[in-house]
Amino acid sequence: MKKFNEVAIIGRLRGLREQYAGGRGKSRFARALGISASTYSYYENNRVPPIETLLRICRVTGADLEWLLTGRSTEKKFASGPNNVLLRKLNTLLNENPDLAEPILAFFELLWEKKGVEKVFQTKVQPARADRPRWIPVLGRTAAGMIQFWDKMILPEPKQAVTELDDLVKKHVGKSIIASAEGKISVDLQARAVIDSVKSPDANLIQVSGSDEQAVVEFVQCEEIFGLFPDSFALRIDGDSMSPRINDGDVVILSPSVPAAQGQIGVARVKGQIGVTCKLIRTTDDTIHLIPINEKYDTKVVTKKDLLWALAVLCHIRL
Repeated sequence: MKKFNEVAIIGRLRGLREQYAGGRGKSRFARALGISASTYSYYENNRVPPIETLLRICRVTGADLEWLLTGRSTEKKFASGPNNVLLRKLNTLLNENPDLAEPILAFFELLWEKKGVEKVFQTKVQPARADRPRWIPVLGRTAAGMIQFWDKMILPEPKQAVTELDDLVKKHVGKSIIASAEGKISVDLQARAVIDSVKSPDANLIQVSGSDEQAVVEFVQCEEIFGLFPDSFALRIDGDSMSPRINDGDVVILSPSVPAAQGQIGVARVKGQIGVTCKLIRTTDDTIHLIPINEKYDTKVVTKKDLLWALAVLCHIRL
């Protein structure tokens, strides 16, 4: 039976970890393997991991088990196929520039998330009803209908949301328009489906009289966004925590069909808090980080179980 060089195996393991998670990334690598940081540190410093952990390391990093155990040429580290050249070049790049591991991984994560968002666009958005006015209701500060969303523990399913928004729009269609304003659209969700849909940078904010003389109800008129997201609704932003990207008084457009994307702007509803919050959203295994753009505000961290829902900000309108 061939005797393996345990010191060499641990050295190759350390190299894989540094390529995947960086020089100080033991905890991150351990999470990817589904083990504790202390257990992984013990393996890297003292002995070769058990075979099930070695197999997991190979799945996570793309390494070949025979290479990890014997150190055979990296030319055989990756399986043959159309992606073989790409994988070998990537391996060489990381061997020569280990500091590039984190930015490359971040790029892959963003690419993966983007493809996931594109899939959502293709499969989950409910079609518009032919008799529905092509207006997007603003459910913020003064608009009727806000209570029917925020009082629920979770956001309605897209199909149900379309019905509720239909009811809201129909309730006020035919009321007199008392004011309108033109605004400029800025796309926030960097997905091709959104970017391609916005041919014109303009949108109209329409104010109509509400159910009583004091009430004012607002709608956004934007054919491109409505056509892509017939279940969309809008909110008015309070405060400057997202300034200078999104400012106080801007209108953001959301859709129940498009959940918040990692590292992008979203609107979140947190258990036990009144209203909603607009922030950059990053997730870990157990927590949600709600990150302001304005540096004078602190990041808020909540547990995943306390997050009721979070939707991507598709675009915002500055009037």
